[in-house]
Amino acid sequence: MNKEVNVKKVYMIVAHPNRKGLCFAAFENLKRGLEAAGHEIKISDLYQENFNPVLFFDENKLRRDLQHDPEVQVYREAILWADHLVFVFPVWWSGMPAILKGFIDRVFAKGFAYEYDSKSHMKGLIKNKTAWIVNAQDAPGIVRFVPFIIHDYGLVLKRQILMNCGFKKVQCFPIFSVIKSTPERRSQWLQKLYHLGEKL
Repeated sequence: MNKEVNVKKVYMIVAHPNRKGLCFAAFENLKRGLEAAGHEIKISDLYQENFNPVLFFDENKLRRDLQHDPEVQVYREAILWADHLVFVFPVWWSGMPAILKGFIDRVFAKGFAYEYDSKSHMKGLIKNKTAWIVNAQDAPGIVRFVPFIIHDYGLVLKRQILMNCGFKKVQCFPIFSVIKSTPERRSQWLQKLYHLGEKL
């Protein structure tokens, strides 16, 4: 291990049901790069863990009390433990998979991830953390520059969620045009992700 590396605690959240596809390979290569650099890692594989994405509250289970939900406490502890979070997922129907959206709904609850001040302005409570968003999608990269196409390649998670919850820096690493990619191109993507992990 390079002695100059500033060892970080990294919490990786992966949301893809196919453990043999490109998205999971992206997760594994990034993880190997982080491990090679000596960083500490915790992992939540949401599909493997059968994470329940359904947010539920009623007159007996109040929404204001969801910050204390014991079913997701382990995930909140991992977030508080980490210096850096990594989200790896595909973009389906222009957004994140439902299981990851449910993870956000249930884990990033008011009182844990954010609060409102006296003027009803949102105030992030998860401070001094950074994050990477890695996703794979079939859409071509040109969609980023077409104004009338609404396409989320991690920006909702970055801007509307993580930044609003107090994260100080969030970077997106989208992989475009997966459906047309060659084995050589995929290998290049995976190598880049490995080196990205090494350089954290």
